[in-house]
Amino acid sequence: MIHYLVAFGLLLHGAAWGAGAALLAMPRPWARFWPVLVLPAGWALQSLVVWLGAYAGLSGTAAYAWPAQLVPAGLLGLGLWRHGLRAARTDLGRFGLVGAATAGCLALLILPLALASRGLTTVSLGSCDAADYAAGARVLMEFARGDRAGFIGLAEVVQVQSADNFFDYWLRLNHFTPAALIAFNGTVFGCAPHELTSILTAVLLAGLLPVVFWSARAIVGYSGGVSLIVAGLAGVSPVLWYAYAHVAPGQLLAAPAIALATWAGVALWRGRLTGRRGFAFGAVLAIAYVLILGSYNFILCVALVPAVAYAGGLALVRGEYARFGRWLAAMLAPLVPAGIVLADRVAGLAERFLLLRTYDFGWRIPALSAEGWLGMVQGGDLAAWPWPGVRWALSALVVGLLMWAVLRSAQQGRKALWVVAALTLPVLAGYLFLQARGARLGTNASYDAYKLFAVFYPLLLPALCWWVTLRRSRRLHEWLLVCGVAGLVVALNLAACGMFVWRLSRPPLVVDAELRQLRAVEAMPDVKSVNLLVPDMWSRLWANVFLLRKPHYFPTHTYEGRLNTPLRGDWDLQGGTVRTRLPGDATREVNRRFSLVDTRHPEFVRAWIDEALDTGWHGEEYLPGGERWRWTAGDATLQLTNPHAYPLAVTAQLDGAAAVPRTLVLTRAGGEDRPAVPVGTARGSVRLPILGVPPGASALRLRTDPPAAPVAGDSRPLGVSVYRLTLVPSR
Repeated sequence: MIHYLVAFGLLLHGAAWGAGAALLAMPRPWARFWPVLVLPAGWALQSLVVWLGAYAGLSGTAAYAWPAQLVPAGLLGLGLWRHGLRAARTDLGRFGLVGAATAGCLALLILPLALASRGLTTVSLGSCDAADYAAGARVLMEFARGDRAGFIGLAEVVQVQSADNFFDYWLRLNHFTPAALIAFNGTVFGCAPHELTSILTAVLLAGLLPVVFWSARAIVGYSGGVSLIVAGLAGVSPVLWYAYAHVAPGQLLAAPAIALATWAGVALWRGRLTGRRGFAFGAVLAIAYVLILGSYNFILCVALVPAVAYAGGLALVRGEYARFGRWLAAMLAPLVPAGIVLADRVAGLAERFLLLRTYDFGWRIPALSAEGWLGMVQGGDLAAWPWPGVRWALSALVVGLLMWAVLRSAQQGRKALWVVAALTLPVLAGYLFLQARGARLGTNASYDAYKLFAVFYPLLLPALCWWVTLRRSRRLHEWLLVCGVAGLVVALNLAACGMFVWRLSRPPLVVDAELRQLRAVEAMPDVKSVNLLVPDMWSRLWANVFLLRKPHYFPTHTYEGRLNTPLRGDWDLQGGTVRTRLPGDATREVNRRFSLVDTRHPEFVRAWIDEALDTGWHGEEYLPGGERWRWTAGDATLQLTNPHAYPLAVTAQLDGAAAVPRTLVLTRAGGEDRPAVPVGTARGSVRLPILGVPPGASALRLRTDPPAAPVAGDSRPLGVSVYRLTLVPSR
């Protein structure tokens, strides 16, 4: 129940912040449609308040979130005075069904979160971006811009391009607005960032529906009923649920902004660009630019492509070059004040593109063929349906219907056909180019392709549903065909949505109790600095979120703003399969998964599995919220560092089991073998003989006899499953 209370609270809070701004910003000819603008305006206004609070040097949203509530209250009063209370109530009633669809979509989005955890938490199907957003949210929630204590000012770790502290990195280079919204709303609702990140992403997706409705109604020209159906389809589309499942609020903020900017461009061209009318959309465009600059500033370079394609194409055909110049000036003029206020976001554009060129961000995402454009794919990974021939049959059906509808519209001379072409062709060309580039070079360009497709989806979906115009003919077979295809599209989208609900209710990545308990480490006064020896990125990034008030160091390049450096911490935070146990208070057990080890102790030895080497280990496996283990794939190697000038003796304790009964030998590279120890198929504890570890770097090897081999039901070579390998050194 708490999940739904917080989710709908966030939705209403965003609407309360945006209502007054929407009443004031909506151009007069469309004034009665102001509810479409409410949520984007609310998020833009909250983002601006956090931005100004940061530059004012205030100590986080905790210092100003509640007093700032006067801002939307004042705007609402001014907006109602201008528009009229009775008219505003009438306008809201007109959008009742759109609001109901938004609420229904949000309820469905929250369902898997409520099933996954009794309390508020964040989950993901694979991406670790959620922890990155939460780290930024905590920075903006608790710290002032001038703070340099702890991790915030650890320049050797956090420096990215021109930003040499973690706060400025969020203001200048990273996705500021999502983190700002988490911080601001977290302060108001009394929630920590890890409790709000997934829920806020769900709210942003549900908040897209009014904008999709408006794109279908005001840009493409569908009837209210068809526009409502298209908006509802967006609410269950796997294209957008994929962003939610991988916690990508940035693109869900850029998407409505791009749609609103495109609507403004289309409406401006269709109107008369004279006098004040030419700048009637200034406030709408300013809201769009604030959202784009704050969330996905680099997408600004292509955000106006559909609008420019529409107006520029018509200007080229008609020779109306002067009119196009005036139109372009009206479109770009609001970018000037937005860019001045968010100057650091504009200044960081070049650096952001440099980072995008330097690093191959993301992962491989399956390419969408024509049926995938309408969401007819599997949930979870966007892969095509596996049944033989179904993908190409569905794709042919979509393409055929679109061509049929386009030809019919061309014959009838419908002007809206050019809008459909402008909304789809440039974006699809860019999408296909990026997919082809990724396949040719073997990079993650398909990730960029998906991002491009998703941020334009509120425009693409209505345009790609142009085949519904066939229903306007008076031929019964065409009407039945449109209804049948619409039913098929909705059914397959609902099926994919159901798959997402199922998988998210059993998430592979979750901020569980063990991760949350790392907050206790930050409260330990004698733990001055920490080395994060946590193998999996999800846990390592969340450890970063919970330890921002302490300097901490990474052995690997974890993410932007978290560089690999020498491990200078006084304590190692261990969270992997291999760990060291020292006597007395030199070892502190945080919980069964995480422990602290004092690196200054005279018997300290650091042990880890080097993931960059072929070390004879399979990847970590785990049960959500349960045990974790790794199988050896052959002779498995551990890396050791003895920082002392003297050798140490190490005893090893293995908690694990063998795939089949076998013996295990622990040796040191370059050292003599120790006696073999039997390991059975039942999980148990095995003590391995003492080894000498010389000063400096060395390696230990686990060798099984017989060697690792496949077993029934698993084609991998399996040796021993290791739940924990604990090294106990002594002098």
